[in-house]
Amino acid sequence: MIDLNTIERKNIFAVKGNPVTLLGNPVKIGDIAPEIVASGNALQDIKLSDFKGKVVVVSVFPSIDTPVCANQTRAFNKRATELSGDVVILTISKDLPFALGRFCAAEGIDNIHTLSDFKYSRFGLEYGFLVKENMLLARGVVIIDKSGVVKYVEITKDIIEEPNYDKAIAVVKELVG
Repeated sequence: MIDLNTIERKNIFAVKGNPVTLLGNPVKIGDIAPEIVASGNALQDIKLSDFKGKVVVVSVFPSIDTPVCANQTRAFNKRATELSGDVVILTISKDLPFALGRFCAAEGIDNIHTLSDFKYSRFGLEYGFLVKENMLLARGVVIIDKSGVVKYVEITKDIIEEPNYDKAIAVVKELVG
């Protein structure tokens, strides 16, 4: 169950120009990445620690069934081919795992792992991406190094903006040397 009395932050993220409230603890560069549990495509629990020893890119978005979220997923899938085996790209939203799996199958997306925060909302709350008004996730990117330390955090200013892919990939390339 979500504690709606958790930390609230305003004036960080907007939905088509309308400011909304983000819930949860905002993760910051230098923090140890909080452990999360999310659902995989077969409804299995997947933990962040399952990817220990890898550079982890977490692409965060509200819903795969919107054009910007679909573009974000396609972009990270394409950019994954530029990266070494020391890197894993996770996408996370509040979509049902079946919707994420259906989209990826239809689009031929197979270079990333899709996760759903629908069941636990752990990512949204532990990383500060949960939108109070609609209980979806804000759009952004989090990058975690091989030691589990947060090295990059981006929350776009508005839901209609895509993240800075070039900057995120540059951080990843720097981390893998």
